[in-house]
Amino acid sequence: MSSDESAQSSAAEEMKRKFKEALEKKNAQQRKGETHLDGDSAVHATKGARTRREFRRKSG
Repeated sequence: MSSDESAQSSAAEEMKRKFKEALEKKNAQQRKGETHLDGDSAVHATKGARTRREFRRKSG
């Protein structure tokens, strides 16, 4: 029984290791892109922007 348990635990450890490697690989690919440290937007001004609409209740 102990050999079965040790085989199962080693298989579980191997699976955990594979999942961890896959997760690290995935995260490394996501970090490869632009960092956008400046925080500047591509949109600087809007043309023909309306003022904020004002809603009023009827008085009568």
